[in-house]
Amino acid sequence: MYLEISNPLDYYAALYIRLSKEDENEGQSESVTNQLSMLTAFAKEHKLCVFDTYIDDGWSGTTFDRPSFQRMIADIENKKVNMVITKDLSRLGRDYILTGHYMERYFPENRVRYISLLDGIDTGIESTANDITPFRAIMNDMYAKDISKKIKCVKHDKQRKGLFIGGKPLYGYRMSQTEKNKIVVDQNAAPVVHRIFSMALEGLSCRQIAIRLNAEKVPAPAVYAGLTTGKSGPYSGMWSSERISDMLQNETYIGNMVQGRSKKISYKSKKCVRQPRKDWIVVEGTHEPLIDRETFDQVQILLGSRKNTRSRTYDFLLKGLIFCQECGYPLAVINRKNARGEDCLYFVCRTYQRFTKAGVCTCHSIKVQTVTEAVIEKVREVCEKYVQARELIPMAEKAVEEAANTESREHKTAVLISRIESLTVHLDRMYMDRLSGMLEEQDFERIYQKVKQEREALEQKLSEAERLDWEPQKQRELARALVDSFITGAWTDRELLTGLIERVELTEDKKITIHFRFRQLEAIS
Repeated sequence: MYLEISNPLDYYAALYIRLSKEDENEGQSESVTNQLSMLTAFAKEHKLCVFDTYIDDGWSGTTFDRPSFQRMIADIENKKVNMVITKDLSRLGRDYILTGHYMERYFPENRVRYISLLDGIDTGIESTANDITPFRAIMNDMYAKDISKKIKCVKHDKQRKGLFIGGKPLYGYRMSQTEKNKIVVDQNAAPVVHRIFSMALEGLSCRQIAIRLNAEKVPAPAVYAGLTTGKSGPYSGMWSSERISDMLQNETYIGNMVQGRSKKISYKSKKCVRQPRKDWIVVEGTHEPLIDRETFDQVQILLGSRKNTRSRTYDFLLKGLIFCQECGYPLAVINRKNARGEDCLYFVCRTYQRFTKAGVCTCHSIKVQTVTEAVIEKVREVCEKYVQARELIPMAEKAVEEAANTESREHKTAVLISRIESLTVHLDRMYMDRLSGMLEEQDFERIYQKVKQEREALEQKLSEAERLDWEPQKQRELARALVDSFITGAWTDRELLTGLIERVELTEDKKITIHFRFRQLEAIS
């Protein structure tokens, strides 16, 4: 180390130390004690004023979201620190992109002098060591990547052997006190698992099971394990139909070790993505089962039988735009009979629907048609002053003129004729299949009517296209008709509504609030 500091009184130094689990394998030279001793000796030798020492013990260099590092950054922002000293560049970090950000941009912009002792880096002076800093950062990043690959290889090997390497075992199991990477039955949670499968065999749906467990105040898996649930909300700490469904389909309960259901997208990121079932690592007979195979298979049959009945969805104009104002979650749509016995769609709060007996949120039940009409009327009222017919007519006349182009008309007519002929051939082929017995009478009638209606609709379009009079006066009249049609029906166009509206909120007392995407259109209640 040949670093010299000519004006030490101008600096308030931060001694930064980092040690990860991988670095511990390198020996005592990388220890916190060794780093602290080296940095303290350097500061004393050069008569530097040390503002504070920042130690991140057990933190990987691939992330900069470390507590002590962030505390140091806060002190830099508050002008308490203007010099950062580390043992080497890898202590600052092993992500070459973020390391370069701090070295090349953040520290210079905040007038912070950075010194790496073993690398000879000192941003306060001109040095060849500074010039090769980016290459050192890349090498440190490659080291982290190589370590990540080795760790991942070891983990995969353990998974293939049926050894448990996760953080917390599945609900109903706990870590063995005598054998490493082994799970055993949790006698306190096991009865709840047995009961969940029993209720499923009795025919209760996943939602009904969740409602019953919540009503009985049975702690959900995350609460039982003492895990933090992240963002708090109406679902936090409660059983849900998704949780029950996942448990009922998990082979871990029949003694098979199931791992690899998700993986990190990168060694630099903590974010995980779910893996397709074919990529899961399943090893049979690794631990004591909680559920016998026969019961498990019967439950799978019951769950499979409900898939088709529970996949029904409804299309409505405000789909994806309507939310409960109280809990913030999207409203669900259900089909109910009205007083006259007719099917009618209603909005209901999804939170209330899932956790009815827990008293979370309220029903918010209201007809879909009622809300939709109110929203359309309000949008029309707000936006009509921005839509003037005389401004739209030139655009409509241009569109009609383009449609009147001979080549365009001939092309559209040819497409219609070709499609009609294709459907006619299709009908003839179906008739022959019916005569030969290849097609059942019921199926023939159903498909025949559908194809016939489609052909008639195309023939109607062809007839209208051939009758159109494209004289200039007729074109102007058609343009005005198009404008009138747009102004009358534009507000019921879903594309237009989603472009104008960010979200619609429904309160418990049925009040509607519209939040527009544009500032000049203020939220309307």
